[in-house]
Amino acid sequence: MTAEIILFWLFAFLTCAGAILVAASQNVVRMAFSLVLTLGSTAVLFLLLGADFVGATQLLVYVGGTLVLLVFGVMLTATGPFTRIKSSPADAILSGLIGVVFLFIVASTVTAVDWDGGNGVAQKIAVGSHAKAVSGGFNPAEQGNTTRPLGLSFLSLRADRDLKLSLPAESPSETNTTPVVPGSPAGETGNTSPPRSSAPLSAGYLLPFEIVSVHLLVVLVGAAYLARTKRRTTT
Repeated sequence: MTAEIILFWLFAFLTCAGAILVAASQNVVRMAFSLVLTLGSTAVLFLLLGADFVGATQLLVYVGGTLVLLVFGVMLTATGPFTRIKSSPADAILSGLIGVVFLFIVASTVTAVDWDGGNGVAQKIAVGSHAKAVSGGFNPAEQGNTTRPLGLSFLSLRADRDLKLSLPAESPSETNTTPVVPGSPAGETGNTSPPRSSAPLSAGYLLPFEIVSVHLLVVLVGAAYLARTKRRTTT
């Protein structure tokens, strides 16, 4: 077991632990700090998976912006001591059922995804794309590493589905080995474009990313609701 795998499982555990603390805590400030732990650990997971830009955006936008705004908004506008959130047994049962449903959805997704990428096809494509980018003067470590399957998925391209559809019958390492001949028509020797499939491309992770953005909007609305000033009633 390598150090990268150990760090991955460590921060995955911290992510889940912080999420549980957010749901179990009854203090708004403690919820916010637990959410900092969850979102920060998620950013580290993105960095470990090679999605440097997504990890940095996670830290800047969610941890560095939204949560700090939420905490300071609640602390500066509160007129008294923080009150605990009271919930009835019916609310606890309803939230528990919703949590079980989401857990089932996540577990079914984990078991349904081909994590090997079609017998290593996605990994070979990623390695080939990385080598081609470096040979073309692009440094993924400095300019953003989006050549791994996770980075490609945020570009609306699934490496385990879309890129495998465009591969010919031979091995990916044997593809595009003939140099390009200037002026050669398509289909003759020198054309390095692999045959494309007519199957539609998948949406990658753009839809979940947009759903997360909607959740962020809900968080901002909730923070504004909690930090609102109470109207004085005149009798």
